[in-house]
Amino acid sequence: MAQFSRTLAFGIAYYFYGGSATPKGQPPLVRFSSGDLTPLKSAFNDSASSIRVVVMLSPT
Repeated sequence: MAQFSRTLAFGIAYYFYGGSATPKGQPPLVRFSSGDLTPLKSAFNDSASSIRVVVMLSPT
């Protein structure tokens, strides 16, 4: 059980603080806040000629 707890703690820490990387040619990842969705709107509208998918996940 102790090993599982350490692994879980490491996974959570890596998820939040490990950073992120994208493949070459893909724009960098961004975080959006609920107060300003202008970057999301701009990115969505700029790629009107391609397939776009917006997925909203809720932790509840």
